[in-house]
Amino acid sequence: MRRFFKIYRILVAQNLKRLMEYKADFFAGAVSFLIDQAIGIAFIFIIFSQIPQLSGFTFEQIVFIYGFSQIPKGIDHLLTDNLWCVGYFIVKKGDFDKYLTRPINPLFHVIAETFQIDAVGELVVGIGLMIYVGGSVNLYVTPLSVLLFFVVIPFAMLIYTAIKIATGALAFWLKSSGFIIQMVYGMNEFAKYPTTIYSPFVKMLITYIIPFAFTGYYPRCIF
Repeated sequence: MRRFFKIYRILVAQNLKRLMEYKADFFAGAVSFLIDQAIGIAFIFIIFSQIPQLSGFTFEQIVFIYGFSQIPKGIDHLLTDNLWCVGYFIVKKGDFDKYLTRPINPLFHVIAETFQIDAVGELVVGIGLMIYVGGSVNLYVTPLSVLLFFVVIPFAMLIYTAIKIATGALAFWLKSSGFIIQMVYGMNEFAKYPTTIYSPFVKMLITYIIPFAFTGYYPRCIF
């Protein structure tokens, strides 16, 4: 384990050096993610400007779910963003061979190769939204709930990562599976709202098959 941490630290350091060589591109990426988050929040605001509640949920409660869902998604984006490349072009171009010829786990190498600093924007927005509305949503704060928060976050992150691994691996049969990753991963948008607003089929889909509901709505029920 110590060896993996050492290798990961070296690979991340090299990736950050590469990013800082193109500072304009780095800052443009960070700003674009912040704009994307702002659009998502504005969309919620527009909905609640027309209706006072959504399936019994107030604006603050929806924002809390939205903010919570951004934290595991942001961590996954920060640490495992290179999995998208497997589905889109690494396998298709034959570049996966380089991971097989090096004396470390190929999956670990793929993940450690990219540290997506743009994802910090998602984390900042998610934490900021939770703090902003935390006082108005009657949070159930106990030592157990605080402990559960730090347990739920990494497991929710692993849902995102597992879905990218499963859909990205299809590239070994299809040559390119980027469109499948995009289609399935895009369903995380459902996690930003209560499952009660969806049809029984969609609710079953995001709870039992592609369990994005466990990255936003169901954890909210605990807190």
